[in-house]
Amino acid sequence: MILDIISKKANKYELTKEELETIFMGYLNDEVKDYQMSAFLMAICINDMSDSEVFALTDIFIKSGDILDLSFIDKIKVDKHSTGGVGDKTTLIVAPLVASLNVPVIKMSGRGLGYTGGTIDKLESIPGFRVSLTEEEIKKQAQDIGIVITSQTKDLAPLDKKVYALRDVTATTNSIPLIASSIMSKKIAGGADKIVIDIKVGCGALIKTKEEAERLSSLLIKIGTYYQEEVRTVISNMDRPLGHNIGNKLEVLEALEVLKGNVKGELLDLSVELASKMVSMGKGINESDARKEVLESLENGKALNKFLEFVKYQHGNIDDLEIDAKVYNIKANKSGTLKNINALSIAKLSESLGAGRKSKDDDIDYNAGVVIKKDIGDEIKEGDLLASLYTNIDNPKFNLDGIFEIS
Repeated sequence: MILDIISKKANKYELTKEELETIFMGYLNDEVKDYQMSAFLMAICINDMSDSEVFALTDIFIKSGDILDLSFIDKIKVDKHSTGGVGDKTTLIVAPLVASLNVPVIKMSGRGLGYTGGTIDKLESIPGFRVSLTEEEIKKQAQDIGIVITSQTKDLAPLDKKVYALRDVTATTNSIPLIASSIMSKKIAGGADKIVIDIKVGCGALIKTKEEAERLSSLLIKIGTYYQEEVRTVISNMDRPLGHNIGNKLEVLEALEVLKGNVKGELLDLSVELASKMVSMGKGINESDARKEVLESLENGKALNKFLEFVKYQHGNIDDLEIDAKVYNIKANKSGTLKNINALSIAKLSESLGAGRKSKDDDIDYNAGVVIKKDIGDEIKEGDLLASLYTNIDNPKFNLDGIFEIS
């Protein structure tokens, strides 16, 4: 039966929900082997899935575990997801910003696997911060302060978690249907009423082309409609890093500076755009009015205060957040205009310093990372400081080829 299902997808036939359920639930229950599921996932990557297959798979993922019941909160709950990028710390800015405007944010996030840490890694870099909360703790915190960010519980979409781990080591991460089902199953199971999704596109992202990003956007919205959930998307550039800091503690510090009003540019602009969509959906107002509220919350300090309240509630001590690492300065070897900063190359550099993990069991050095000192378009003189590298690796080897394009 399993071989028949794999063969059917390999030969470009559409599968029924029962067939998808047989192979995927069989995998969750250890009746389908890794090599069989790997072959099946590769067949999906090569031959794609129909919309009805995607809807069915999303439903299978959702029903493989618990669904978080947030109905005790009488306001609209809006969640935000990013497909992942280099220096993407927007959740740390957007979640408290939205919560400061009385729109509840209850978010389950993950760890990073690859060049940089995930949201949970960044929060865990704050001394004392608790990332694992029980359902009771989530509910109490949501009622008390209107914002929770916690690691995904083992009972929430466990099938997606198991399949994702296999996709990561079998070169099957770039299937648009699999990405869409993975994102939406977790968001719906997590109890969100409305969802904003930031689709990263470029060399430093999973999605490489605008066409792929637009297809993913369309599919996410279709899945939302199927489940009567409003979904809005933003397609954002990941050919260059987002912000100046790459690395876990470093990114928390930059997020804090944005909330303090000390950082302008692309990171702030994207955070405001995402927050405005979330507030618009949560309050039922247009995005222009929501944007005014968002900017006001940044200017009057309410967003910063909500961030500090959130960190303290989850036992974090932001005052103890200090970088403990050796610093290596990278200087320009020629003069000219800074034309580009390659996101993928920066990500690989950051990982080599200890800021990322190659396997799920690897330890991350929360202090490691890169701080970029120049912006694209800046005039550069030979000897100018381009970046500071933070690491606890003795005599690290840096491959700086192709990172800074100066001409």
